[in-house]
Amino acid sequence: MKKFYLFALAFVPSLVLAEALADGVIRAKALQIIKRDFMPRGQAGIDRLAEDGVQAICNRTGNKPPQEIAKVLEADQMATIKWPADGKLMGDWKRGEQIAQSGRGFTWSDQPGLPVGGNCYNCHQIGPQELAYGTVGPSLLHFGKLRGYGPDMQKYVFAKIYNAKAFNLCSEMPRFGRIGALTEQQIKDLVALLLDPESPVNK
Repeated sequence: MKKFYLFALAFVPSLVLAEALADGVIRAKALQIIKRDFMPRGQAGIDRLAEDGVQAICNRTGNKPPQEIAKVLEADQMATIKWPADGKLMGDWKRGEQIAQSGRGFTWSDQPGLPVGGNCYNCHQIGPQELAYGTVGPSLLHFGKLRGYGPDMQKYVFAKIYNAKAFNLCSEMPRFGRIGALTEQQIKDLVALLLDPESPVNK
């Protein structure tokens, strides 16, 4: 797959590629300075600067890769989704709300290996009681009420949380399941938060 990413980059329009190469020089200098001055603390290591092929293509094209390349790589990302063996996509919306509220887990002072939060309110409006929320992502208030509660929607929401880049290659939403940030059960609980008719999200 690494060869494909390099192959894909070769087809980026020449003007964009020229800008990307210029950007590459700047990035290389910036990384050199960061690596020189960075002091690892706790679980926050220099490895967090590593980018995979998808991130590289998005970074080098200003999040606007050619559509034909994006479609192929989105399909590749979709193939990474691991569906629950028990076939159940909904968990407990009350636990989902706790996950959505929590942003802990990956800071240098957090103990590695402990359950992490989704920090969902940092980007989305979700519950009606929450007054402070981000606007990077769309509002999810009344999500199930507006879009339906059925199995197709449950599958969509699970997949979107697991790996948002399967739907939008350069999405700013983290690939929570793909990178192991959230467990299968945590994703199920978030699906329930959005799609359980009893969740306050849908009242």
